[in-house]
Amino acid sequence: MGMYLLAAAAAYLIGSVPSGLILGKLLWHTDLRRYGSHNIGATNAWRTLGKIAGIIIFLADNFKGQAGVWIGIALVGTPLAAVLCGFAAIVGHSFSLFLRFHGGKGVATSLGVLTMLMGNVTLIVFLVWIIVVYMTRYVSLGSVLAGILTPILTAAFGYPLEYLFFTVLAAALVIVRHRENIERLVRGTENKI
Repeated sequence: MGMYLLAAAAAYLIGSVPSGLILGKLLWHTDLRRYGSHNIGATNAWRTLGKIAGIIIFLADNFKGQAGVWIGIALVGTPLAAVLCGFAAIVGHSFSLFLRFHGGKGVATSLGVLTMLMGNVTLIVFLVWIIVVYMTRYVSLGSVLAGILTPILTAAFGYPLEYLFFTVLAAALVIVRHRENIERLVRGTENKI
């Protein structure tokens, strides 16, 4: 049990590294918390700093999710450790220790975890996200729909119960973190890209 906790703590710390804030300040001399949605994630970076910044910050946040899973595999080596540490990285990103427990919405980090655990689910979810965002110009709608689809696909492909449990928790976290976006979508006031 001790190794599980140690691995999860390490994954949480990696997830907590505020990549958007650090890269925004280092490369573009901009604190993302002061602009747009005031979020440190890739979508606000895209809107505020441009496409290249959005892609770079997306990849950095995605890597944190991958690193979380890798820590679980390297230190413990069980499916439970992989999903526990992946989820810890997402929680770290969303509730960063370094930002007084504020952070991003967890989409890119969740996709990083999925990439390590379930390549086929990742590909489908990412394609759905791209199609929804392309057709509607709403990143939040694509993210919420991708979150809902992930546990369904996990069950359909017959992945272990630990993976299904993880996808349900991760989807719930993504949806909760997008609650204001969902309200704006309903009102028709959500920002487009």
